[in-house]
Amino acid sequence: MGKERVILHCDLNNFYASVECRYNPRLREVPMAVGGSEENRHGIVLAKNELAKQFGIKTAETLWQARQKCPELVVVPPHYERYYEVSRAARAIYARYTDRIEPFGIDECWLDMTGSTLLFGSGREIAERLRREVREELGVTISVGVSFNKVFAKLGSDLKKPDAITVITKQNFKENIWPLAASELLYVGSATTKKLASYGIKTIGDLAATEPSTLKYMFGINGLKLWRYANGTDESRVMQKDFISPVKSVGHGITCTADLDNEEEVFHVLLELSQDVGHRLRVHGLAATGVQIFVRNKSLYSTQYQYKLPFKTQLPSEIAAAGFQLFKERYIWTEKVRAITIRAIDLIPQTTEEQLSLMVDYERRDRRVRLEDAIEDLRRR
Repeated sequence: MGKERVILHCDLNNFYASVECRYNPRLREVPMAVGGSEENRHGIVLAKNELAKQFGIKTAETLWQARQKCPELVVVPPHYERYYEVSRAARAIYARYTDRIEPFGIDECWLDMTGSTLLFGSGREIAERLRREVREELGVTISVGVSFNKVFAKLGSDLKKPDAITVITKQNFKENIWPLAASELLYVGSATTKKLASYGIKTIGDLAATEPSTLKYMFGINGLKLWRYANGTDESRVMQKDFISPVKSVGHGITCTADLDNEEEVFHVLLELSQDVGHRLRVHGLAATGVQIFVRNKSLYSTQYQYKLPFKTQLPSEIAAAGFQLFKERYIWTEKVRAITIRAIDLIPQTTEEQLSLMVDYERRDRRVRLEDAIEDLRRR
């Protein structure tokens, strides 16, 4: 048998809000949230600090709802360039201990420390060092899960927050993990949770005890993956830090705490989400030639639509407009909207030449592009 793996999952706590507090320490002393579109009351909470959390403020609720709970709430706009800068700095700290660093979003990473324990100590000891160094050098905190596979390491970092360490071993995982709700497991979303519950599978332990053939019947090959995850037999590896997964799409979605019940609310959420999508396209030097939206209603029924654009774009306004047009044409208002995602698809390099169309006002588009360039420049500064 080979050496037991030591996998860490590091999660930067309340990331957007923590970074804003780092740049403006006075924000630590007041309930604050990161959000946008403050002037039209349709902005949503993207992140919040611990003081805001004490007022019951939740990610994805509208800013006006948050202000009802806490009239003194301080709202700051998102500064994505700052977040990427701190994310890169955190990964540089992780790289002192291993070259196997696999990002899972901007604020989370898996680290394979199997080959590092002889130099730096046990998984818990390395986690303590990382936690201290990130806090002292970057002014933000991380929660770390330590385990023998990626799935349980991720679960561990979710169990205790903020600024905490959770160790899940082969000896204790049945006692600590199996009683948890099945929804706590990685890749078990609301639709999967609902389907599992219809079969009486409510906990991770129930999932582990289910016949693999039953899960395969329910979910296909993904059912077998869920069975392995629940039983602690996942062996997927942590990729090296220079591994670059090809970017096939760029998206951003949110589950709303209050259901959306009209087109105007849907549009403002799509516009807010598209700001992040457009920024990330610029960071990667890519442009979208298609847009896709994913909509889930309050009964958790999901639909997905996509649209081929007549031009390439990085502009949030154009991405949001295309997504909204899709929504208006395809979504049937039988129920309110619970969650929505917008995704830029069919990506090409921004420098790619394109065939001009007589149907597009390029002079007007050039003005929008120059405006967006100016906004990006202000963000960088």
